[in-house]
Amino acid sequence: QVQLVESGGGLVQAGGSLRLSCSVSGRTVGFDTMAWFRQAPGKEREFVAGISWSDGNTWYINSVKGRFTISRDNGKNTVYLQMNSARPEDTAVYYCATSRRLGRPVSTWHYDYWGQGTQVTVSS
Repeated sequence: QVQLVESGGGLVQAGGSLRLSCSVSGRTVGFDTMAWFRQAPGKEREFVAGISWSDGNTWYINSVKGRFTISRDNGKNTVYLQMNSARPEDTAVYYCATSRRLGRPVSTWHYDYWGQGTQVTVSS
């Protein structure tokens, strides 16, 4: 079992910044891929950003490139999502997830464990 706990969500004005954290614990051997997803009301959960624990490679959905940065601290078993230049359309519940898959997976069914989510609201 792997446990994921997100934190750092809240309310931010458009153009502002927010940093989300995901603390990882449990039997993490073999789970090299970490990612952030989000789900807005009435919409499907979508991939936002991913990172590899081992080599730090990152990948993003086009709409957040240049604004969001995913990073990891291997010593703290924590993954972050720095959100800059926030937009109202970024409003959603943000989830972190982990996968055994390599190759930059972006589909929800590729991920094995999920956190409980943290709400991010961007006001206009």
